[in-house]
Amino acid sequence: MMSYEQETLVEKQVTYTLQLNGQVFVIENVPARINEETGEQFFSPSTVEHLQQIILTRQEPDRFAEVPVYNYGT
Repeated sequence: MMSYEQETLVEKQVTYTLQLNGQVFVIENVPARINEETGEQFFSPSTVEHLQQIILTRQEPDRFAEVPVYNYGT
């Protein structure tokens, strides 16, 4: 008999990042459910749709950020 511990999920606002076609997109204050044990993030279908709409329609960003990029292999 296998025993499973019940997951504890908490509602939080997270920062979502996506790399697409050589560009990095950062979306702040995204509602998510977070597994307190693993840190895994879960998004509702409507949240995923909204994220896709923001990125694919190239909405005007609230601000720009400069970020350093490193190559792990060097």
